[in-house]
Amino acid sequence: MFLDEFYTQADGWLRIGAQQASRFAKRMAGDYNPIHDPDARRFCVPGDLLFALVLARHGLAQRMTFHFRGMVGDGVPLKFVLGESGELSVVDDAGKEYLYVERSGEITHDPAVVERFTRRYIAFSGRNFPHYLKPLMEDSGVMFNPQRPLVIYDSMGFRLDALPSEGLEVAFDGASFDIQGKRGEARLAFRMSAGGQPLGTGAKKLVVSGLQPYDAEVMDSFVETFSRRKAEYEAS
Repeated sequence: MFLDEFYTQADGWLRIGAQQASRFAKRMAGDYNPIHDPDARRFCVPGDLLFALVLARHGLAQRMTFHFRGMVGDGVPLKFVLGESGELSVVDDAGKEYLYVERSGEITHDPAVVERFTRRYIAFSGRNFPHYLKPLMEDSGVMFNPQRPLVIYDSMGFRLDALPSEGLEVAFDGASFDIQGKRGEARLAFRMSAGGQPLGTGAKKLVVSGLQPYDAEVMDSFVETFSRRKAEYEAS
């Protein structure tokens, strides 16, 4: 399976190491959020890796909604629990829930279809910053704290008119930013197509904490550092 290098499994528990999670974020999703660096003070496993593992293990459904409940740390033992109505939970050995998944409609377990859909979605999802989030914050006159940037994956959902076969594409379809004091909620919409024909729609929600007034010079410097880190990793 194309995700095998990003986790280990033993005694019925799945564990994701910090190095594995960071490698997935950068290599698979192009996501250079510092929170996924192995030495980050508030390190967490990318939500897109949990998303990918759910699809790989339990299939792709026409309608799915992912609710992220908490931040998964380095090496936390995880288990995927299937509910009576088809819902899924990702929990640790203490029963703490990190992800809850609602799903309905037709389901495919075809590895090629699931992998193709996963790769297309995470390639879109990993472009949160600076592609989509920076213009949203700039237009709203706020930004995260560049010393402690905290952008958390809150939820994501999509609806497919039919399960994709080949030629799937995922494209950005607009965004909004709701500010509530020092906290902001960004909604990034996307559309899916196959063979040039519309296939479905979806949206993801990000929570941005520690908002402060927008400073173009500071943000430009942050983006420059971000882009340099990405270039250095890709060249290594």
